[in-house]
Amino acid sequence: MRFAERLAGRGPPEVGTKEKISPRQFAILVILCAIGTPILIIPATLTSIAKQDGWIAACLGIAISLVLVRLYIAVGNLQSEKSLFAVIEHVLGSWLGKAVNLAIVFFCLVTASEVLYFIGNFMTTQIMQTTPMQAINILFAIVVMMGMRLGIESLARSAELLFPVFVLLILVLAVFTTPQIHLERLQPVMETNMKSMAWATMYFIGTFSLTSFLLLTVFPSDMDSPQAASKGFYRGMLIAGLVLVVIIVLSITVLGTDMTARQTYPSYALAKKINVGHFLQRIEIVMAIMWFITIFYRMAFYVYGALLGMKQLFHLKDYRPLVWPVGMLLVALSMLVHPNVMHSEEYNRSVWVPFVSTYGLYLPILLLIVHAIRRKK
Repeated sequence: MRFAERLAGRGPPEVGTKEKISPRQFAILVILCAIGTPILIIPATLTSIAKQDGWIAACLGIAISLVLVRLYIAVGNLQSEKSLFAVIEHVLGSWLGKAVNLAIVFFCLVTASEVLYFIGNFMTTQIMQTTPMQAINILFAIVVMMGMRLGIESLARSAELLFPVFVLLILVLAVFTTPQIHLERLQPVMETNMKSMAWATMYFIGTFSLTSFLLLTVFPSDMDSPQAASKGFYRGMLIAGLVLVVIIVLSITVLGTDMTARQTYPSYALAKKINVGHFLQRIEIVMAIMWFITIFYRMAFYVYGALLGMKQLFHLKDYRPLVWPVGMLLVALSMLVHPNVMHSEEYNRSVWVPFVSTYGLYLPILLLIVHAIRRKK
């Protein structure tokens, strides 16, 4: 069934139909998912930790992230025809595997509700101050759930259509803020001590790449060319990382270190600086489309992970009957997960990295070790 036909209202693919993603579509999904919410929050946190050396921490994080991609590819190749949750049960056994899968579902639900909180908080504090956050969260959740109903193949094709829009907006942001760059704000280079640099790098990895283990829900089981998709995984992660480095550098050189660290959403403040001949200005609302695109796909994969995990746990033929109940649950959780912005920022600084490391680092290593031991026996 074609994507256009599904959008025309002919419904999702039939149960049992195997959906496939091309390597190009997968690379685009990697880019959009990896950029996701980090494009809004990473510049402020890295700058507050590593000051003007935040971009160096990001570069180190990209290098380590490419190593993590190799780790995820190795896990995906354990049972290339199965999804992440089936691989976990195969390697760890039925009971332990189900417990781990349940923990991943919990992670996906909590983190998806956090993303929903971010979009609601961003809209109500920056753009639509008089609109209740619940209204924003409900509307965004409906769009994501519609994507889940249409299936992962339709999601990949929509990413292919929206990617040029994202690239155009990134270029507009970079080009039109260039005249306001002050390179001296990057100096002195490497002034940050090693402890702060290490923590900034860990935070970047935790926010940027450790969540990419959820891409194993489609890689390589839903790829029409797994080998080419592996290369797309590397390329997508590298491109996404470079985009974030550009945003961090622009934030520091245009806004300054102190202003970037104080802003909740520095990249939005950066877009407000666009002013071409006192004619082209105040286009930050248009620029916000860029963030909506990336945040949509980031949240979509969290939700997809939760739905596939439930499907595996409850032995369902199709996850789609769960879509709308999960959507309602996420809207409710988004109003509870963070009582205020201070709680959100403290959570991201002190809790998020160890939390996501459990799933994005320790679990893949555990799977490879257990699989190697079982093979020897």
